[in-house]
Amino acid sequence: MKIVGFVGSSGTGKSHRSLWVSKERDIDYIIDDGLLIKGNTVLAGVSAKREPTKLASVRRAVFQDEIHAKEVRRALDKDKANSLLILGTSDGMVNKIAQRLGYEGVGEIVRIEEVASDFEIQQALISRRQNGMHVIPVPTLELKKDFSGFWLDPLQILKRKGFGRYQVIGEKSVVRPTFSYLGNYTISDYTIYQIVEYVALSIAGVDSVSRFVADNDSEGVYMELELVMVYGCNIKNALLEVKQAVIKEVEKLAALNIQSLIVVASKLIIKDIPKKSSNTKIFNSAEIPELLEDS
Repeated sequence: MKIVGFVGSSGTGKSHRSLWVSKERDIDYIIDDGLLIKGNTVLAGVSAKREPTKLASVRRAVFQDEIHAKEVRRALDKDKANSLLILGTSDGMVNKIAQRLGYEGVGEIVRIEEVASDFEIQQALISRRQNGMHVIPVPTLELKKDFSGFWLDPLQILKRKGFGRYQVIGEKSVVRPTFSYLGNYTISDYTIYQIVEYVALSIAGVDSVSRFVADNDSEGVYMELELVMVYGCNIKNALLEVKQAVIKEVEKLAALNIQSLIVVASKLIIKDIPKKSSNTKIFNSAEIPELLEDS
């Protein structure tokens, strides 16, 4: 196994440049923050960002958990990997990770100063310290099961609010899709509406979409959906089914992070009821208001 360590202080841009370093050295596998990444896919591991405390986060990052280490090692063995890039903040850290995974150690060390200028490193540090942003070089979609593409790191940082006053804020980790290195990626609002409408109308009890609003910010998409429902269906269950299906399909098809989806039954429509037997009563339009009032 060819093992290369990529070393740099926290926030200097290692994750951002790890794809370039691995490509230059013909390395297919990357260990970053407890995750095993190959190309655009997370193969195994659990991110240290999910841990509730700083100590637990550090232990996760260096694979102190035996089950975690074995899971990643099994994935490497299964793929018959012959090269690995390990990211860390020191020589000792990358060597420790290699040893925890069952290897002798790191054969080569690449330092962030070798692949980034002082100005670029300073910009990365400013982004981390002032904006609390950390980039993970894999697609949002690949991290859905673990993250929302944008999450709060349990490791806290301080931001000055004024003289002698500090505010504790979470560090924001941003998942950067590979294609974003090449240009911008946009999806029109109407495309999202078409996906939502198609999914909603596939649910029993939904007649039509009467209103759809979507708002996007740095954390994800916030949507409101008003539906015309068919009288006689279980409205609560139908709305819940619509909500779950819309979130699942929009995230899968558009790789967007749905932060909030409000689904409302705004109207009821009474459709013709087929006559099943001589005992079935069919209500005419004049009887409908009285029927609804009684119910």
